Amino acid sequence: MARISSYPRDLEVQDQDAWIGTESGNRLTRNFTAKAVADYLNIKGKISISGQMVFKFSDVPTLEGEFTGPVDGSALTAITTMQISGIDSSGQNTVAFMQYLVGNDVLISEQNNIDEFGHFKITSYTSNGAVYTLNLTNIGGNGNLDLNKYYDFATFTRSSDVGDKNFVFTQAVSSNTWVIQHRLNKFPSVTSVNINNIEMYGEVEFIDLNNLIINFSAAFSGKAFIN
Repeated sequence: MARISSYPRDLEVQDQDAWIGTESGNRLTRNFTAKAVADYLNIKGKISISGQMVFKFSDVPTLEGEFTGPVDGSALTAITTMQISGIDSSGQNTVAFMQYLVGNDVLISEQNNIDEFGHFKITSYTSNGAVYTLNLTNIGGNGNLDLNKYYDFATFTRSSDVGDKNFVFTQAVSSNTWVIQHRLNKFPSVTSVNINNIEMYGEVEFIDLNNLIINFSAAFSGKAFIN
């Protein structure tokens, strides 16, 4: 065999480029492609990324490194709960970290396909033995869950969510019911005024973290300041 230094250098690695190595189970020589090595590093979490966990979507009772609950093909924006192992696919115990994240945001995205993602607030994380129930409130996302694919779970905060958040709603047509989508991801304070900037008082009903309704005793137009 020629000396390694005599082979030309390839400075652009492609998915199907290969290395020679030894399979651990039988000690036989094998080709390992660049893509296979990259997939192994991603799925097994061998490259540590702070605040990130990896789980496989499964339709069977949850095993280590897996989550289940939603139906295969479910929209990522429609997920509200799942059953998840306390151990991720890299073998990390994630229980204390997930409990710490309750009340915070998490991004769940398909590995190697960031367009398939869901942005959630974790509302609770409760134990059922070795399996945990993760309850979520959706904030946004795109795409659908795909069975047996691997998903990254990562802490996530958009720059627009940092600092004081507010929204001004305009009710152009007189009404005694104002339906407001504010997208502030919280239960905000609400101040309402009529077209003469006189404060008006109504009953505020919080639908969820991003929607509310104000009911007034009489119809009028004006603005609502959501903070």
